[in-house]
Amino acid sequence: MDSLITAAARALAAGDPLGALKRVALRDDAAALALRGIAMAQLGDLPRARTLLRRAGRAFGSRETVSRARCVVAEAEIALASRDLGWPARALAAARTTLDAHGDRVNAAHARYLEIRRLLLIGRLDEAERALADFDPRRFRRRRAPCTTSSSRASRCGGYEQRTRARR
Repeated sequence: MDSLITAAARALAAGDPLGALKRVALRDDAAALALRGIAMAQLGDLPRARTLLRRAGRAFGSRETVSRARCVVAEAEIALASRDLGWPARALAAARTTLDAHGDRVNAAHARYLEIRRLLLIGRLDEAERALADFDPRRFRRRRAPCTTSSSRASRCGGYEQRTRARR
């Protein structure tokens, strides 16, 4: 990833869609299209966001299956937000499987959450309950790197050691 894509992704994660758009508005590569789509969704322009995410999904090559799956998950989230329940659930299930197979546990868990939410919205409560029973959230937790050296403790542990010392 280049620095503009990284900066745009950080801006989106911080809740600054306009800052992200400043960085990728004139670009038409797949990653920029995806980030523009997410920014437009955060701004509330859901039809434009959906179009951009579809373009991004098509623009990612056949080798970039994880990126394509992430676009499907983002598009499904936009469909749920706009209460469009007619989108293909099989595409979301396939995206979840792809993300899970490639180790992207967090996005796979989000896809599962969207599947369950869709089931609830269309009134399939028994299926939603079964899906929740099969869901193990502990499997999708992010694992933190252990704190090994004193110089890296503050950066990798987020000051955990200092907070525990202050409590003693």
